[in-house]
Amino acid sequence: MSERSQVMPAPEGEYFEPARFSGLSLLLAGGAVVGLILCLFGALKDQPQFSFSWLFAFIYFFTLCCGCLFWTIVHHATDAEWSVVVRRQLENIALLLFALFLFAMPILILRHHLFEWMNIPPGKDAVLDSKRQYLNWSFFVFRAFLYFILLGGVAFLLRRFSVAQDRDGNPRCTVWMRKIAFAGLPIFGLALSFAAFDWLMGLNFRWYSTMWGPYIFAGAAGSSMSLLVLVTTALRKAGYLRVVTLEHYHIMGKWMLAFSVFWAYIGFSQYMLYWYANIPEETQYFLVRNTESWWPLSMLLVIGRFFGPFAILLLQGIKKRPNQLCIVAGWILFMQALDMYIIVLPSLHGTGVHLSVWDFLLIGKTSTFPVRDPRLVESLRLRN
Repeated sequence: MSERSQVMPAPEGEYFEPARFSGLSLLLAGGAVVGLILCLFGALKDQPQFSFSWLFAFIYFFTLCCGCLFWTIVHHATDAEWSVVVRRQLENIALLLFALFLFAMPILILRHHLFEWMNIPPGKDAVLDSKRQYLNWSFFVFRAFLYFILLGGVAFLLRRFSVAQDRDGNPRCTVWMRKIAFAGLPIFGLALSFAAFDWLMGLNFRWYSTMWGPYIFAGAAGSSMSLLVLVTTALRKAGYLRVVTLEHYHIMGKWMLAFSVFWAYIGFSQYMLYWYANIPEETQYFLVRNTESWWPLSMLLVIGRFFGPFAILLLQGIKKRPNQLCIVAGWILFMQALDMYIIVLPSLHGTGVHLSVWDFLLIGKTSTFPVRDPRLVESLRLRN
């Protein structure tokens, strides 16, 4: 009898015990309150610096949550088996998009410090006038609300059906999640791309890139998979997610490697095409970031985001050692933060790095894994 034909009982669900971590929760809550107070002080003292620091922190966490939503969608769209045991953590993080909606409010309130095009009246800039149908305040705020409604709605529905299946094991939930995933895939692609256009490319309305959406997506997908490795390992060390094996880590490591390569491919393609064409409207973005003190940070990003992780993750042994893989995952998350920093802050400081303390200060009862998903047993048998 083959291994696949043998009957393997599904494990019982395991539930997070908040009482075990009440001290840590209280400490984090206190830190959050102190951080918000300091943010308020920063907003009163230096609004331009605070605005860009807030946008940097916001877009960093926004890309992480969107990346987790992407992996949840892909799981259902491809009918994946390996990711069943780690999917609940992706669902939980993706649902934080609703919380991020509140943290987007300061961007809308302080918009005049961030987006130059909002301060230029019609008729003063021919380039801006040609883009007014898209770059106007009413359409901008409408799109911002729409991104969170669409992305948050997809995340909410996928998690709702996933949790419902935990209770009764109804296979129709799997069918519904697959339908939502197929509808959510183009929604995700469009919403993330246009959010990147609005909040990042919109910092310089004179510049544009036809590869900006894929570039932001590549960073979001790779860093969110790294975040999943860290969250999964932390839960396993706390006594949860024993269903996760080294085979699951192996696959997560391979995805980290794949998106390190993809990020580098998109980034190099964008840079090479603009360097070759040498059109001032296109090259101005890179001229600023390749000048003076931004140049070392740009080089650190290239080496640290691609060459380092690429060389390390090629080794199979690293991908099957959770502690070592966590070091690489933490480094990729740091590189994602550096990437967002290099995208946002040069619009404020021009050709030189000016570190600010504000840049760094801004940074329910369900099973920890789906217990009645019909693909759970196959996920437990994973070999690759």
